[in-house]
Amino acid sequence: MRKKYIVRLTPQERQDLLVLVKRGKGVPSKIKHAQILLAADVDGPSKSDEEIAENYHCHRGTVENVRRRCVLEGLEAALVRKVQERPSRERKLDGNGEARLIAIACSSPPRGRNRWTLELLADELVRLKVVNSICDQTVRRTLKKTSFSLTVRSAG
Repeated sequence: MRKKYIVRLTPQERQDLLVLVKRGKGVPSKIKHAQILLAADVDGPSKSDEEIAENYHCHRGTVENVRRRCVLEGLEAALVRKVQERPSRERKLDGNGEARLIAIACSSPPRGRNRWTLELLADELVRLKVVNSICDQTVRRTLKKTSFSLTVRSAG
């Protein structure tokens, strides 16, 4: 099959990729992409996509994508993983929601309670219409991310 994107590495690019592969340190996907580009180089081995995929235990589509990104976006873009344009799942709490959660957690607990629980915080966020619905584990992860503890009482 005729290749649409032809990889032509300069001697310097080839040397940089060889150093990256031989050193073997760093992100594994970056090393694998470097190996793919070295094998796909038209001035080097110039192997077929199927051969490269078989040799480096990846899908042919991965080889095609790395080759395409190298030609269109440059060598560095081909080595690093593509950043998601939008996350697969939207966050329940944005910055304002996190600030509201922390403000609620720092306030006095409801009457009849000594302290806030994750379930109470989740219910309060829904009651205040910060979010339509939220799981107590999302509250836990958010508080953990901000190093907030429901069990530590301030001394002052």
